[in-house]
Amino acid sequence: MVKKIAVKKPIVKKIAKKAAVKKAAVKKTPAKRKAPKKPIRTLENDLILAMSIAQGMYEKKASDIRILDLRNIAAASTNYFVISHASNDKQVDAIAKSAEEIAKKTTGDHPLHREGFENLEWVLLDYFNVVASVFQKEKREFYALEELWGDALDVKFEGK
Repeated sequence: MVKKIAVKKPIVKKIAKKAAVKKAAVKKTPAKRKAPKKPIRTLENDLILAMSIAQGMYEKKASDIRILDLRNIAAASTNYFVISHASNDKQVDAIAKSAEEIAKKTTGDHPLHREGFENLEWVLLDYFNVVASVFQKEKREFYALEELWGDALDVKFEGK
């Protein structure tokens, strides 16, 4: 024989009432706003970002602006490399900030990493798929990044 245990009805009602309150509380909370979806990164977006960085450099009179396409180089850690130089540290600062500003206006992208604003001999802006470097002339000649990436294709850029 199975023993039956009697459950008091007030306890069952109390548990049911608590569950109903919890459900009601969940329903009453306002809906969370969904964050706007970021566009999917494409190679075309990366080229637009590289061009906008170069345009920002051009607007502050950067010298010898080059965009290197590194997509076909196996050892490359980025798709595009944008390089320029300036004659002094104040101009390096202005060029780097202008490149950042134009890139943000054009594509909405912010650099994932910024480096070199302390010494202003070589400023690096890392957007992951696009890396931009602004050198003082002597440092650019010393590091010779164009020679390091000699197999890269040059992307034609004419400032507006």
